[in-house]
Amino acid sequence: MHLLTTPSQAYRRVDFDARVAVGDPRELVLVCFDQLGHALGRAQAASAAGDNQAKSEGLTRALAAIAALQLGIDPAAVMAAALRQFYAGARRVLLDNVIDYDPAVIGTLARDLGEVGRALGGGD
Repeated sequence: MHLLTTPSQAYRRVDFDARVAVGDPRELVLVCFDQLGHALGRAQAASAAGDNQAKSEGLTRALAAIAALQLGIDPAAVMAAALRQFYAGARRVLLDNVIDYDPAVIGTLARDLGEVGRALGGGD
């Protein structure tokens, strides 16, 4: 069992585990987008604070969420090719920013992915 350093981390872990345990495919995609948003937010905040380790951890978590989304594409879906291209582009942006971090680019990516996540979730 991983030791969690804050009550917030413990709560998020329990929430994540519960959503994954009972989630249907749509819910699991939403979980990935939620994790992706949190990871990018963490990377942005860490970058602004000059915390390179936390920035790297955020980008790594974001890459893991993108990988999960890529693996979850239904090859028979009408949008499969578009999703593959979209996620591959997001992955390239993240990998480029591991080496040469650009807060404006990550901000744009976070907004774009947030819009897609909200559209999938039916939110505002």
